[in-house]
Amino acid sequence: MPLTMEFDIKAGDFVLAGEASSKIKDTLKKLGVKPEILKKVAIVSYEAEMNIVIHSVGGVLKAIISKDKIEIIAEDRGPGIENIELAMMEGYSTAPEEIRNLGFGAGMGLPNMKKYSDYFEIESQKGSGTRVYMVVLNK
Repeated sequence: MPLTMEFDIKAGDFVLAGEASSKIKDTLKKLGVKPEILKKVAIVSYEAEMNIVIHSVGGVLKAIISKDKIEIIAEDRGPGIENIELAMMEGYSTAPEEIRNLGFGAGMGLPNMKKYSDYFEIESQKGSGTRVYMVVLNK
């Protein structure tokens, strides 16, 4: 039976940002997941969590851990992505200047999520939020 972890992510909370992805990583470590798999999951879950913090009005980060794969699902109640193809380009960002001044919003979140997952799917509509579904195979 898979292990499911779910975290509410608050928009704009840079104090707790990264905590959910750290808990997912710690759980995988305790389960003895290989370091290379752990690295991929840590990257995709952190990027997804930060996108919720930076670009939404809040959302949920979920991890479903089974023997052969780790599924990461990020769902937000944000403004949605108007142009997904453009948002997938490295360096493209809609993060406000004050977020960039904090060192975030470099436009690598979605490209890194796709790069480090074995399966990547994104759904978004302007005004109704975004859902990202990723799978990292545990092999």
